[in-house]
Amino acid sequence: MPEIAFDAATLKILDLLQQNADLSTAELATAAGLSASPCWRRVNDLKENGVIKGTVALVDAQALGLAVNVFVHISLKQQDRASLEVFDQAVRSMPEVMECYLMTGESDYLLRVVVEDLRKYQSLVIDRLTIIEGVASIRSSFALGQIKYTTALPTDHLRGKTRI
Repeated sequence: MPEIAFDAATLKILDLLQQNADLSTAELATAAGLSASPCWRRVNDLKENGVIKGTVALVDAQALGLAVNVFVHISLKQQDRASLEVFDQAVRSMPEVMECYLMTGESDYLLRVVVEDLRKYQSLVIDRLTIIEGVASIRSSFALGQIKYTTALPTDHLRGKTRI
């Protein structure tokens, strides 16, 4: 895999695309201080090298009636490979689970779940999470409000570096 040069123009392209992936190549090139062809090549290189993994539409959960945002701490009875794989596979099939992280500390997993209401969350816990083989405990923390949400990764640490 070739290395990507993270110069000022490439970092500007990444920052701009993370803010608005709908920018045309011409708009992106102008904002990054490049002409269209070199800008297009850089974007294409970022995609081919897996830096840009895809382009999606960010949808407002509230607009879809998904008003309940829950952080769920899951502990397993044992943390062997087979138990972890059973849990991983089960969670992948649940569209309500937006994020799932294998953790260190008091719980084995941290999930972020979005659902319409408490009844739907109750159903998710009772009918789907508790029946996963190996689950020992489930603790829930309900978000009262969202203070910050971003999908844009920071790039300042790459400034001044020529390659990654």
